[in-house]
Amino acid sequence: MSGKTVSSAILLLVLGNAMALVSDVFIKLLEPGAPVFQFAFLRCLLTLLMLLPLWPMVDRQRLFAGLGTHLMRAHVHLAGILCMITALVSLPLATANAIFYAAPILVMLLSVLVFGERLRALSLLAVVSGFAGILVILRPVEFGWGAIAALGAALALAVNAVMVRKLPAGQSTVHKLLLNYLLILPASFVLMLVEGAAWNPAILVSAVGSALFILGYNITVLLAYRQVDANQVTSAEYTGLIWAVLIGWIGFNEVPDLWFAVGSAMIVIPLLLVGLRSRQRGRRAPRSFARPGQPGTSSG
Repeated sequence: MSGKTVSSAILLLVLGNAMALVSDVFIKLLEPGAPVFQFAFLRCLLTLLMLLPLWPMVDRQRLFAGLGTHLMRAHVHLAGILCMITALVSLPLATANAIFYAAPILVMLLSVLVFGERLRALSLLAVVSGFAGILVILRPVEFGWGAIAALGAALALAVNAVMVRKLPAGQSTVHKLLLNYLLILPASFVLMLVEGAAWNPAILVSAVGSALFILGYNITVLLAYRQVDANQVTSAEYTGLIWAVLIGWIGFNEVPDLWFAVGSAMIVIPLLLVGLRSRQRGRRAPRSFARPGQPGTSSG
C-alpha cells in the first residue's frame, strides 16, 4: 500500500482511522480516577520518541522556524488531548467520535473569521446541519462535561488545522509533528507534577498503546495524501465513525440509538457533499505539475 493510487490511498485512510479508534480504546480503558495529566505527558513523550527515527525528514537548518505558531499549536493540542480523554472516558465511543467530526465544520467557520473566506451555500448547509446534528446526538438532557469536553476537542482540532496555514511553507508533516510534541512536553510535565499522582504502571501501558496507534494513523495519513489529491480520498476519513460504532458495540456494549444515527447523518452527509463538490471542481481545474499538498497534523 504505497498510497500512489486512489484505491490504495483510500485503503490507507480506512486502516488509519481504525488505528485512531484503537488509540481511543486505550484511553477509554483507563480506570476511573486515573491521573489524566500523567497519561497526557507519557503519551506525548512516547510519541516524540517514536518520531525520532524520522529525524532525517526534518529541516534542521530551520528547525524552529515559525516557533510562535508552533508553540500556540502545541498548547492547543495539549488542551485538545485533555478534552479528548475526558470525552472518551465520559461518553460512548461512537458519540464522542461523532462530536469530534464537528472539527471540519469549525474549520469552515474559523476560516471565515480568520482569513475572511466566504462560505458557499453547500458549506453553509454543512455548518448548520452539523451543529443541529450535534444537538440531536447529545440532546439537552444529556449535555454534561463529557459533551463539553468533546466539543473542546473538536475546537482544538479545528484551531490546529487552521493554524497550519500560518506555519512556514515547506515544513514537512513529520517536522510539524516532531516539533509539536517537543513543545508540548514542558507544560504537560508541569501539569503532571501539579497533579501529584502516584506512579501508575497501567498508565504507561495505555500511553504506549495510544501513542503507537495514533502515530500509525498519522503515518497512514502522510502516505495517503502525499501523492493523491486530498479531495479524491478525504471522504474515507469518515469511516472512523463506522469503526467507532463497531468497536463501541462489540467491545463496550454501546448500542447506538436512532438519535445517534440521525445526528451522525446530519453531520457527515453534508461534509461528504462538500468533499464531492470539491472533487468535481478539482477535476475541472487545470492540472499542474506540483505535488499535492500534504495535510495538517492530527490532534488525536
